[in-house]
Amino acid sequence: MTDAQAGGQYVAEFIDGPLEGDFERRALVGGKPEKRVGMVAAVDGLESLFWYDAVDERSVGSELRVRFRFDADDSDPVEFDEDDND
Repeated sequence: MTDAQAGGQYVAEFIDGPLEGDFERRALVGGKPEKRVGMVAAVDGLESLFWYDAVDERSVGSELRVRFRFDADDSDPVEFDEDDND
């Protein structure tokens, strides 16, 4: 067990979707990282619920890190506006 696990925390890495590139420190549940997390985020001023599923976990130094993939089917729809990228 790593120091982070002993402290009851892990780092969630969001690898795609609206939260791509974000990291968050989260509490272990029953000594383990969650398999699925729901995240609320504002997109264009509207709060939306995004679901993410764990895909793998690894230790980095003394930290437990878990990568999460976006579940678009179960999440609130987000419209992408091409003009926002100009």
